[in-house]
Amino acid sequence: MKRLLLVKEIYLEGFRNLGHIIIEKYFKVFAWFSFVMFFVVLYAFVYRIATGFAFD
Repeated sequence: MKRLLLVKEIYLEGFRNLGHIIIEKYFKVFAWFSFVMFFVVLYAFVYRIATGFAFD
């Protein structure tokens, strides 16, 4: 739980006093898109390992 709160604080601190509202919204959307894409790649990798895919 402590790590989750630390990640939340880092996320909030990264967008504090960023500037124009459009830039702030753009970076927030980009950050969430990056998180989602990371978890999609992680899921695909774990799925390939679980199904016995040969990494040749």
